[in-house]
Amino acid sequence: MHTSKLTLFFERLFFKPNLFDWVLILLLSPFSLIYAHIMLFRRLFTFKKSYAVPIVSIGNLTVGGSGKTPFVIALAKHYDNAYIISRGYGRESRGLVEVSRRGQILTDVFNSGDEAMLMAKSLPDASVMVSENREVAIEKAIENSAKVIFLDDGFNRVNIKKYEILLFPKKIVNYFTFPAGPFREFFFMKYFANLVLYEEIDFKRIVETENKTEKMLLLTAISNPERLKPFLPKGVVGEVYLDDHAYFNEREVEEKFVNSTATSLLVTEKDAVKMKEFKFPLSVMKLKLQIKNQALENIHKYIEEHANER
Repeated sequence: MHTSKLTLFFERLFFKPNLFDWVLILLLSPFSLIYAHIMLFRRLFTFKKSYAVPIVSIGNLTVGGSGKTPFVIALAKHYDNAYIISRGYGRESRGLVEVSRRGQILTDVFNSGDEAMLMAKSLPDASVMVSENREVAIEKAIENSAKVIFLDDGFNRVNIKKYEILLFPKKIVNYFTFPAGPFREFFFMKYFANLVLYEEIDFKRIVETENKTEKMLLLTAISNPERLKPFLPKGVVGEVYLDDHAYFNEREVEEKFVNSTATSLLVTEKDAVKMKEFKFPLSVMKLKLQIKNQALENIHKYIEEHANER
């Protein structure tokens, strides 16, 4: 029950490359250029469909976590009858699944995925759906009288006309596109966005840990878990990392917990939604985003103007 060696390799290559990694990055760079140009042509020449409801996309240009889920949560709280549509990464289901309707949970975390369930539990006045086909989900949300739709990780959905928000981490080392780097498209593609926001400049993470104990075992299944380091409370006696979106085996968790002599498991909110039936004391790291007023005003202005066009 650990992060796979391949995942660890790519996380280092993308986010903390060493000298030997840079040699591999340069060798892979021709493939990165081919991939990035394919993505560029796709963005330039794909027809964009318009919808009668304001659609706001929260995305990023890099793989891994950049705060999309907490940003969606922070944003959707400001709106009545908002619908959040996500891909539902890590779920065991397929097709369109309604995760919640106006705060009422309609499925379990295995069918929704961890991020979608976290959003559903955090937004009692909103509705959450997951679908590989975002267009089908948008039509369903409109059918259900959605007033505004938020697309989680929607920047690469180039066939949908929407207000584009891009989130960037505070530090980027490797600017290459996949497979040599973490970028999904060329860095200059940020100019296709309506709003580009940088961590620590336009938004800030605030982490509070509930139910802290004297000795805590960190157990998490998130992308690039190194980003948790600045927010860890005192008393962490061990760390166990799994691949992003992985589910936890209760027996294996119990073995790790007992061997660590910890008094609680330290987890993120995203991890905690997958431990509902577990019988371990949990210390939960709760992440909130503090977003600059100017950014919120720009988003609200677009939603208001587009809603009035209906």
